[in-house]
Amino acid sequence: MQPEIQQFLDFLTTEKGASAHTISAYRNDLTQFRTFCIDQAAGIGGRANGNGRLPAGACDSVQAVDANMLTAYVAHLREQGYAQATVARKVAAVKSFFGYLCAEQVVADNPAQAMAAPRVGRSLPRALSIDEVDALLEQPGRRDTPEAQRDRAMLELLYATGVRVSEFVSLDLTSVELRNGSASVRCIGKGDKERLIPIHDAAVSALCTYLEQSRPKLARRRGERALFVNRRGERLTRQGIWLILKNYAREAGIDDVTPHTLRHSFATHMLRGRAPLRSVQELMGHANISTTQIYTQLTDDHIREVYDTAHPRAS
Repeated sequence: MQPEIQQFLDFLTTEKGASAHTISAYRNDLTQFRTFCIDQAAGIGGRANGNGRLPAGACDSVQAVDANMLTAYVAHLREQGYAQATVARKVAAVKSFFGYLCAEQVVADNPAQAMAAPRVGRSLPRALSIDEVDALLEQPGRRDTPEAQRDRAMLELLYATGVRVSEFVSLDLTSVELRNGSASVRCIGKGDKERLIPIHDAAVSALCTYLEQSRPKLARRRGERALFVNRRGERLTRQGIWLILKNYAREAGIDDVTPHTLRHSFATHMLRGRAPLRSVQELMGHANISTTQIYTQLTDDHIREVYDTAHPRAS
């Protein structure tokens, strides 16, 4: 099964333009599925023939996978205690895999065509209030270190642009243009689509301070292209950004903040500020406007709160 998995991943990369993050997720999910199939073949997974087990290696073949095997896999995921959304994602990966194999005539029939996945309700993204954002962005200013100046620029830029953390860690020095009146950041989103996002003056000021005073002290390697670097002078990672943000959120007294929370907050606050939905879609890099529309419900909830608080007849 491994050769077919690699062919599918190559197809996603070359034909669909999938990001490295997406490819990694598919690789992990399909490798887990392959491991389950091999365990089943060895009699570990509980599916056996009349002799008590399947022939060794029989289920390391895509041709050996049938609807019963897929049903057993979904049951296995649920037994492992995965969240509904995680099970749904893993099932979607397997369905896409076998859809590709069927289209390429590697398998005659698609055993995953009727594969059932749990229904996952679309939950509303959590957005910080403007006061919470202000409190969060104030935290790095309480220190006078190169790392704190970097962190202030990092948080300002995350909230100023609403970029995904995967896009953020890929930013290079050449990705930002800081000229007065036309400051912007150029990032590469899903499907390798490029977009240009304006940057407001507060973020520009924080970035200039970082680039002029702090980054030269942190970037030890000549020729380092990364915009944001860690203490070792290497490109800051997703995990590094998450930990930095988590620490500042704790100091600000805010719970459950991730880089994606700042992305949600950016979109929500832009819409509350009467930015057109299409403009927010473009800034966020959403392929479908329905993805952006979910933030309008947060805006509607905010309007309701304002109404209930301000109207003399509202209870």
